Amino acid sequence: MQRYTVTTLDGGERIITERVSSVRSVALGIWIGAGSRDETSGQEGVSHLIEHLLFKGSARYSAMEIAQIFDGLGGELNAATAKEYTVIYARVLDAHLEAALDVMADMLLQPQFEPAEMDSEREVVLEEIAMYEDTPQDLVHDLIASAVFAGHPLGKPVIGSAEVVAGASAEDIRAYHRSRYVGPNIVVSAAGNLEHEPLAHAIETRFAPLSRVPDDSVGVRPVWVGDAAPRSIFQRKDTEQVHLCLGGLGVSRSDQRRFAASLLDSMLGGSASSRLFQEIREQRGMAYSVYTYGSQYADTGQVGIYVGTREDNLAECVRIIGDQLGRMGEGRFEPPELRRAKENLKGRIMLSMESTSNRASRLGKSVLTDTEILSLDRICAEIDAVEPEAISALARQLFAPEGLSAAAIGPNEERFSAAVALLNPALAA
Repeated sequence: MQRYTVTTLDGGERIITERVSSVRSVALGIWIGAGSRDETSGQEGVSHLIEHLLFKGSARYSAMEIAQIFDGLGGELNAATAKEYTVIYARVLDAHLEAALDVMADMLLQPQFEPAEMDSEREVVLEEIAMYEDTPQDLVHDLIASAVFAGHPLGKPVIGSAEVVAGASAEDIRAYHRSRYVGPNIVVSAAGNLEHEPLAHAIETRFAPLSRVPDDSVGVRPVWVGDAAPRSIFQRKDTEQVHLCLGGLGVSRSDQRRFAASLLDSMLGGSASSRLFQEIREQRGMAYSVYTYGSQYADTGQVGIYVGTREDNLAECVRIIGDQLGRMGEGRFEPPELRRAKENLKGRIMLSMESTSNRASRLGKSVLTDTEILSLDRICAEIDAVEPEAISALARQLFAPEGLSAAAIGPNEERFSAAVALLNPALAA
């Protein structure tokens, strides 16, 4: 049974912990409500750039000292940026928790943004962007997001724009950090062999002197109010395969239908026994990689289908996808298929909770996004309660061919247009 404790500091920072006494480690994460959807025009990539710069020196620790301390602790330290948050996270032995917190708090709240370090790390990020653009099976997911969320920050790539990253001034970066890295926008989560009160006191000791209240000039995060009209995007590149994504709006992280959406994903393309994996890869050998996925945000979500295949197979892959979407929407699946999907989903969730890192991540993300933290028993009960009709209704809504956008990277736009027209003729216009 999960037992977690929450504390809110005077500065607005929230702390959530879960004791797992059977381990000798602690997973610690500091979550900030700063992601790509918070960036205005001209800021594309600043959240991601700051994530990198947090490691390049703080008021008390140089970049080398940060690396040496965590190596000396035998711990792991990393960070990530997403559309709605940035997180810096670590896993250390329980005896080293305060030492790790001391460094991480200074990195987070007092980054130095030294010009020389900024310039060198700016080049690292530009190389990362270049590497990403050379990886079509990843880049195509940004293209489909820009098609689904056209004109909205949710459609922007998290990694950012090379032009913005190259031109962002030190003051631009400091201003963004001052505006987003503030008390109510910060959550500290931890799971492992720890006691809540001593950790909360240690966090308050380090955060209180540096805590900042939000600036009145900070804009409100723009909610999703788009039209969701289907769009197509093609990027020509001399690749051996065509990398295709089909996508549309999904459900938000608080939507009760999210359990049905997860089961739909598992049955359609999210597992080795799923329909698209079996039909396209296993039975016909037309792709190495084919899958479905879903992303959930505060106010909306996205669903997607990816397949990488040679040009000659593209039209047939799209035809199979359309056929299986129709079957799911008509409720043409048997009880054993649904039972297998439910056990698959419950099993993956339960197994993931054997990791303290996953437990801390779940807690931190939930508190930061104001999402109810359900017990594992409640989650399993919600999954078991999903009826077949709920899945087919969701398939008809989320994967209606006339509502799907398409994006692809490959050598021939005409072949792409002809293939997606089989699913939605409007996409070929």
